[in-house]
Amino acid sequence: MSTTDNAPTEAPRSEDSAEAAAQADAHAQADANAQADARAEAAAGAQLSTAPLDDSPADPVGIGVFGWVRWFWRQLTSMRVALILLFLLSLGSIPGSLIPQTQVDELKVAAWKQEHASWVGIAEKLQLFDVYSSVWFSAIYILLFVSLIGCILPRSWQFVGQLRDRPPAAPKRLDRLPAYTTWRTEKSPDEVLTHARTLLGGRRFRTEAAGSSVASEKGYLREAGNLAFHIALIVMLVAFAWGQLFKSEGGKLVLRGKGFSNTLTQYDDFKPGGLFNSDDLPPFSFTLDKFDATFEKSGPQKGTPRDFKAYVTLSEGVDGTPQKREIEVNTPLEVEGSKVYLLGHGYAPVISVTDPNGKVIFKDAVPMLPQDANLTSSGAVKVTDGYKDKNGKKEQLGFNAWFVPTYAGEGKGTMFSQFPELDFPVLALNAYHGSLGVDSGLPQNVYQLDTSKMEKFTDENGELFKRKLLPGETMSLPDGAGTVKFEGIERWATFSVTHQPGSGLALAGAIAAIGGLAASLFIQRRRIWVRAVTGPDGVTVVEMAGLGRSESARLPEELTVLAEALHRQAPSAASAPPVEAPPVEAPPVEAPPVEEPAEVEVEGERG
Repeated sequence: MSTTDNAPTEAPRSEDSAEAAAQADAHAQADANAQADARAEAAAGAQLSTAPLDDSPADPVGIGVFGWVRWFWRQLTSMRVALILLFLLSLGSIPGSLIPQTQVDELKVAAWKQEHASWVGIAEKLQLFDVYSSVWFSAIYILLFVSLIGCILPRSWQFVGQLRDRPPAAPKRLDRLPAYTTWRTEKSPDEVLTHARTLLGGRRFRTEAAGSSVASEKGYLREAGNLAFHIALIVMLVAFAWGQLFKSEGGKLVLRGKGFSNTLTQYDDFKPGGLFNSDDLPPFSFTLDKFDATFEKSGPQKGTPRDFKAYVTLSEGVDGTPQKREIEVNTPLEVEGSKVYLLGHGYAPVISVTDPNGKVIFKDAVPMLPQDANLTSSGAVKVTDGYKDKNGKKEQLGFNAWFVPTYAGEGKGTMFSQFPELDFPVLALNAYHGSLGVDSGLPQNVYQLDTSKMEKFTDENGELFKRKLLPGETMSLPDGAGTVKFEGIERWATFSVTHQPGSGLALAGAIAAIGGLAASLFIQRRRIWVRAVTGPDGVTVVEMAGLGRSESARLPEELTVLAEALHRQAPSAASAPPVEAPPVEAPPVEAPPVEEPAEVEVEGERG
């Protein structure tokens, strides 16, 4: 047997055992205190936000139908899904901007289908010609709507609970908070706490006295602004849906001296909402008495429009009293919830056509469509009825027309206007005869001539017959086919009559959204605690600390201001040195000078 195995073991001394036990007890107490401080600090910062702690629900494995429904609802109402839906809604709007929409312009849709014949089948299956009323766009819209509501309701309930709660008690170790200061005063703890509660209450803090401390909280409007922003989004979505379903929008070109009545048959084009009823059109009518347009006559801005104004005679209701009104650009005429906008203007040459027997078969002002800022205009004259050639055969006549209010003159340029006003008006026509195609039932552009079923009138050289006319001049068609006379010039204006319910609600929602967003961005949620206790030497020790919901750069500055105000009520004790604040992780922030600056310290971060 080895000597090592037989060696006696020395028993520990009683003094060493007592010291080890004392150290173990000290470590255990320190751990307990650290855990208690951590819990207190967590409670101090808790409930500063109503946002859920975890936005990623666990995988619902084996939880049944109701569990799946609950999981789906949590997913739908999460912030992540709301952002995805908002992104999809924006993405889904792109085809509506790139591809012509049926509700906006059917002619452009037909032209697009002709140019992209190979894509028509796919586009129709995906409802790309009616994007904003399609099933998939409506589904995204409705899901976003439900997601917002499902997010707002629980947060609103939590916010109401926060408003009813009182500020939490101060944590045990105030010196661990981001902003902290301390000093000693000869005032009693009760006097200090009374001054502190009055001071904080005067700064609109919600205060609560608890033992040897005063707890206060401020910035509840931050969450209120956040909720207001989300509620405003819902209001805007409702207003947009309401407006799209019940809206009506139509355009009308009105010649000077002519009128318009607000009925479906009077519109040149009309775009109703999905739930629009023609009985909802308010009864009114107006006559365009005069149209004024002024332009710059010289300088670098020559030809630039200065003012457009339409003078109308308005009659509201069935038997309304006529009244003179004016309509200007961006100043619409408001009638019973509808708005009449002045959109554009132009010229309408007055043209008369006679047949081979000298009978006037057509006389009317023909509106021309402007092509540039100087009102170079194009159009078509269509004689659909009453014409017979010299052999008695019924035909239709058509003329492509160009009109310029200010012509440069022969040999001085092409058929383009030099100025928007009627300084030297000229009308150019070329002539066709045959079938205009207006009886086919297909829509036609009134400013364009379909010559696919027509023949040219030819001149002596066999070329297309065309002439330039001044006001009052007449041209004779070849082979005695009749005459065309440029009688004069009228003016026209185009008006848009819109009825958009929900626009006021949408405006209110937009204003509320901006206000709520500003409140959620600029209002800081924070808490301030003041503790006053009597020290071992009988002198009162005052501690102040603050905690913000986020890293607010204003919190140390605000605590400094409050500490200065409270220090004036409870100045530092003259016979005792100030209590040094323990170091914290954040760099110290020096307080501005006070009556006794050496006795007040502030610790915290500066942004």
